[in-house]
Amino acid sequence: MTPAEDSIWRPGAGATALAAAEAVISAVQGQNALLVAENAALTARVAELERRLGLNSANSGKPPSSDGLKKPPRTRSLRRRSDHKSGGQAGHPGKTLRQIATPDLIIDHFPTICGTCNHPLSRTDGADHVARQVFDLPAPLPLVVTEHRAHRCRCLACGSITRAGFPDEVSAPVQYGRRIAAVVVYLLHFQFVPEDRLATLMADLFAVSLSRATIAQMAARTAQRLAGFADAVRDLVAGAAVKHLDETGFRLGGRTQWLHIAATVWLTFYRVSAKRGSLPEGMTGIAVHDHWKPYYTMPGVLHALCNAHHLRELQALVEIEHEAWAGRMQLLLRRAGRVAQLARQRGMALDPRCIELIHRCYDARIAEGVAMHTAQSPLAPKLKHDGSPKLCRPPRRVGHNLLLRLTSRKHDVLRFLTNPDVPFTNNQAERDARMMKLRQKISGGFRSEQGARDFAVIRTMIGTAKKQGWNIIQSLLHATQPLTEALSTV
Repeated sequence: MTPAEDSIWRPGAGATALAAAEAVISAVQGQNALLVAENAALTARVAELERRLGLNSANSGKPPSSDGLKKPPRTRSLRRRSDHKSGGQAGHPGKTLRQIATPDLIIDHFPTICGTCNHPLSRTDGADHVARQVFDLPAPLPLVVTEHRAHRCRCLACGSITRAGFPDEVSAPVQYGRRIAAVVVYLLHFQFVPEDRLATLMADLFAVSLSRATIAQMAARTAQRLAGFADAVRDLVAGAAVKHLDETGFRLGGRTQWLHIAATVWLTFYRVSAKRGSLPEGMTGIAVHDHWKPYYTMPGVLHALCNAHHLRELQALVEIEHEAWAGRMQLLLRRAGRVAQLARQRGMALDPRCIELIHRCYDARIAEGVAMHTAQSPLAPKLKHDGSPKLCRPPRRVGHNLLLRLTSRKHDVLRFLTNPDVPFTNNQAERDARMMKLRQKISGGFRSEQGARDFAVIRTMIGTAKKQGWNIIQSLLHATQPLTEALSTV
């Protein structure tokens, strides 16, 4: 008998070996359970990273600039293909350059010899003419210098001398006028020409020498003059029946700040804040937004959600997660938006039976998606650093979270069906927010908080003037009071 076999038959040796084996098995089982949990967490992590890699500007809220060299094909656009041909449509007025009756300059051209026999011709032989007009800029573009003279007059009664006062805008012995300032502000805050290039442009076109400090002063004075107009726009937007809200970040002195947008079809208001959660005050009516949760804390406001965001999120579920219900919900929302648009164009309210049918189809798509996610195995819980599960709600898939939002906010999603003033998307605010992104890409961030606030005030004027059909440079030249009075007709 070998020593090992002999040890087994010793008293108590088997129990000791069995206990050691059970301890080893228990340790291996614990380690195996830990490895299984870690593998499930890593698998979920890999799936989440692969899902993020599949996101782009066509199936998520990411901006097109984030697509890089892998831009999605144009054929994947969420916009429905139209039956119209490209170019101007029938009935479009067009803007064709036409001759005018009273040109500023006339240049006569006479032939010198006969085109048939080469006989010399004189101007007196002219019978008629054919006119062609050339529209061009004057060269060069001279500055107009206006001298203001404040005269002194002696009083015949008491002998004292009184001098006339200068206009408020004439505050220095030599200065640039308001029209140059309007052109500078127009190029700086509407065309987003950087300050250095703007100084070069003004020197080349008008022989006007401007420093960066002078350009900043022109913008600051314009913003100060337009502050009352911006306040009037803010109050009008707050009291509008339907308004669009959005926010976007920008850089100020190396820190992230926020530009808040509140807009209607005819008005645009910008506001700068250090916090994204700085909500607008005094809002009434319906606020259209992209389901940023703090907006739901505003008192006395109804909500309408942007369905362009929903269509992109559903597109991601179709392309990446391959969830069939998402494609059917996407088709339903597109058709509902088209039906509401046709009714709005005809000046009619949507048929209640049509609204009821859309609601029933909507509920059916939600039920289909919930059933699919309920049948799937639950996701692995999130783990702490020591491998123990975190004490939080069980994780849900992206599609499940979207389903819960579409269920709880159903009336906000479909509010465009019952109110013809509510649009299908929040594109109005997103178009207005794009101006800040353009400014950042072309000119970069801001160096001072005051510069950012001046930008918000001036862009409030420019955005509103653009929607109203006003000439922007003329609007920058006018005083605040006439502009504010013009808004009373909105």
